[in-house]
Amino acid sequence: MGNAFGEGNTFVVPDIPRIAKINKISMENESIKISLVIPCFNESQGVAKTLDEILDHTSKLNGLEIIFVNDGSTDETGKFLSKRSAELHKVRYLENQFNQGYGASLKKGILSAKGEIIVITDADGTYPAEEIPELLHLLKNCDMVVGARIGKNVRIPIIRRPAKWLLLKYARWMARADIKDLNSGLRAFRKAEALQFFHLLPQGFSFTSTITLAMHIDGLNVVYHPIDYRKRLGKSSIRPIHDTLAFFTLVLKTTMYFRPLQVFGSLSVLFLLTSLLVGISGKLYFGTVPDVATVSLVSTGLIFLGLGLIGDLINTSFRILRSQGKSD
Repeated sequence: MGNAFGEGNTFVVPDIPRIAKINKISMENESIKISLVIPCFNESQGVAKTLDEILDHTSKLNGLEIIFVNDGSTDETGKFLSKRSAELHKVRYLENQFNQGYGASLKKGILSAKGEIIVITDADGTYPAEEIPELLHLLKNCDMVVGARIGKNVRIPIIRRPAKWLLLKYARWMARADIKDLNSGLRAFRKAEALQFFHLLPQGFSFTSTITLAMHIDGLNVVYHPIDYRKRLGKSSIRPIHDTLAFFTLVLKTTMYFRPLQVFGSLSVLFLLTSLLVGISGKLYFGTVPDVATVSLVSTGLIFLGLGLIGDLINTSFRILRSQGKSD
């Protein structure tokens, strides 16, 4: 009488590695709809917990792949991810030979992603994985969903809060948008939307800030979903002073790219108003208008206005060409 493992009384040990390999190949051929991209740099203290939470809270999501991008870690991060990616069919492991930056790792993962929907998060245990299904649900009616760190339990270091608040106010004013969280690392968007901004997205931590500004200024629909934010596991690689200054510069550059007339026009108004103030003050206090200073300020203001108009014309032409390309 035969059995499931062999004929007669002979017991045949199933080829477990071969079966696992077949199962893995079949899952790889499964239609991938969602790609979760997680950059890692020396995250050995948090990556295991992050992966376990993601697997637990995304178990009901069909067509999901999890892409870890090891950004030249010098600890045990790479070894752990290599082992787990070999064991789990959902997990893919990419590696940078040297540290290239947060943005570079995200872009590498996004380009490699098989899904049309991208979710990004961090590997340091700060972002709640249980919010991922809700972000995907909200994405059905918008272009990007940002997990805004404005929930009931937010653990942002006190020393970083003043600069973060000032940067957020500055970004809102420049973008003319109600931005709730400029650089949250937990968000969901479509791959096609991100690719159109790839030439703008930097290699470093400014990736999230840039894509937030770009989508707002370009008129896309960005939704903010309140989330909690936990204390990180391990040491942060953010440089507070350097990165904060870089963020302010980034906001200006991104706004200038999309709305040059707003930036140069503001400078133009500033110089023209200053010239008026100098002229009136000179007449009142010295009885004469300081010609050189006034003319110089007026000329500079007009130059900035001209630059803004030219930039706006170029930007409008580019948008027309881009819209024509999409329709074709």
